[in-house]
Amino acid sequence: YKRQVMSRGKKSITLDLKMPEHKAALLRLVATADALIEGFRPGVMERLGIGPDVCMEANPRLVFGRMTGWGQEGPWAKRAGHDINYISLAGALHAIGRKGERPTIPLNLVGDFGGGGLLLAFGVVSALLEANKSAQGHVVDAAMVDGVAALMASIYAGMQQGFWTDRRGENLLDSGAAFYDVYETSDGKYVSIGALEPQFYKELIDKLGLADSAPAVGEHLNPAKWNDLRPTLEAAFRQKTREEWCEVFEGSDACFAPVLAAAEAFEHEHNVARRSFVEVDGIKHAVAAPRFSRTKPADPTPARERGADTEEVLRSCGVTLR
Repeated sequence: YKRQVMSRGKKSITLDLKMPEHKAALLRLVATADALIEGFRPGVMERLGIGPDVCMEANPRLVFGRMTGWGQEGPWAKRAGHDINYISLAGALHAIGRKGERPTIPLNLVGDFGGGGLLLAFGVVSALLEANKSAQGHVVDAAMVDGVAALMASIYAGMQQGFWTDRRGENLLDSGAAFYDVYETSDGKYVSIGALEPQFYKELIDKLGLADSAPAVGEHLNPAKWNDLRPTLEAAFRQKTREEWCEVFEGSDACFAPVLAAAEAFEHEHNVARRSFVEVDGIKHAVAAPRFSRTKPADPTPARERGADTEEVLRSCGVTLR
């Protein structure tokens, strides 16, 4: 359980919500809570007798956060699904990948964590701020399919404004533009470049020694030039190792970075300097983000064994289970 990084820094209690005394214990906890978050399919909490109405009767200021894939209503609301399905229906998966290839699965970052957990957290915090003024709670319906659609807002706007198409791998930021892509180095590793703006593109081609052979600054934004530039960049980056290119671009504004594996990211000098990762009981943890000027969170503590804090937490609310 100590390797369960997502449960770090939390106390853990377990209750059997089908048992009346355990349900009563939960409602005692709810009465003292700012927020409750649940991730069941729609209707499950209500069937258990601990839906929003019941919980908010115990605590009228409660923020009741509901995390689902499809939302609380709609024809797909009660279907099973996973991240890959939610980003499919929201249109994100279709947009990710290279020209002529099947869509690329972006891990489970876009649906589960981005459109899901992070927007749920934003919704809960927003509701808490409002509840502090109104003294009334909220139910937050956080659906991953909605959250992913929100993350896609700029792409969908671009399509409707005419500077983005639904042809995968042919756009400015989806590997269509040769100066915004990943390239293999002579040692079989990879580097990334994102030289969009003219001054950054100029620095890129200068550092690569391509000022006389690459499209001129300004012309690089013309999609008709992208296929001509790509083989030039591919050949150039294959001339050196990834580490050698890091030395060439040291301190540069060419929008360059090495593509690092996890173990390399843990040890990169920038991440070390910012203390982006800490080791706790032999396990690497990313530190809390974002950072605040006046308060610094403690380093993460290992996940607790499931149910380890049940008695302590319930006792603090005056509850003793048989």
